[in-house]
Amino acid sequence: MTEQRKSVFAIASIWIWCIPLLPLGLAIAIYFGELQTPTFLFINRYTQVLPDPIWTWLTFIGNGWGIFALCFPLLVLAPRLLCAGLLASAIGGTLSQIIKPFLAFPRPAGVLALEDFYRIGEPLLHRAMPSGHTLTAFAVISGIYFARDRDKRTSLWWIFIIASFSGISRNALGAHWLTDVLAGCAIGLWSGMLGAALARLIPEARLAANQIGPRLLALGGLATIYVLLTQTLDSALNQSLQYACVALISITLALFIKAQKPRAI
Repeated sequence: MTEQRKSVFAIASIWIWCIPLLPLGLAIAIYFGELQTPTFLFINRYTQVLPDPIWTWLTFIGNGWGIFALCFPLLVLAPRLLCAGLLASAIGGTLSQIIKPFLAFPRPAGVLALEDFYRIGEPLLHRAMPSGHTLTAFAVISGIYFARDRDKRTSLWWIFIIASFSGISRNALGAHWLTDVLAGCAIGLWSGMLGAALARLIPEARLAANQIGPRLLALGGLATIYVLLTQTLDSALNQSLQYACVALISITLALFIKAQKPRAI
């Protein structure tokens, strides 16, 4: 690689860290522009053209257990990407737990009359900013994206569309303002970049199937199966998706166990 090309990549890497400022700035503009209620009601109303299960399934992507289950095949296919997503989720979750009580913003149900907007489930009143589901979705997905080799990232652009719809689902289900979603997007992106940077520090040898790290992740898969079979995540409409995730994890674990056996020479 030429010095000029290296310089271009270095500048691009710096500017990538500024991308989350766009949704964060939009959130600030909406909040101080007194557009929070109109934007929420607009999205909440017109997203109802799609059936409820679509939005509950999309919000499932932002549930920590849910997205871990959906990404679990990476344990066999690309363990470094799975580690990046988990590290990003841990970073984002920690930031969310610090920010939510500090800001203590009310949710739509804490401000608007319940009959004024559509919602699914019990009304949530407090700890609005940022949207935890949106943050988790963007943290894990951007962690996976940025942990991928630079020349292979372009094929993964579509995962950000999924994360965006997961964020919109929080408006569609009446749980969050658009500003909460945008803030969750920004923090999630930064968390994903940090998670990817940390994951790149893991030696390749430590990611082999017979190493302690992947085996602990496999145990996490067993714990996730237990949760998926004994709890309802976000909505009863997600029950069939939870069973599908149990099957996905089970198949991955079977392949992971097979990978423990030494290959014949």
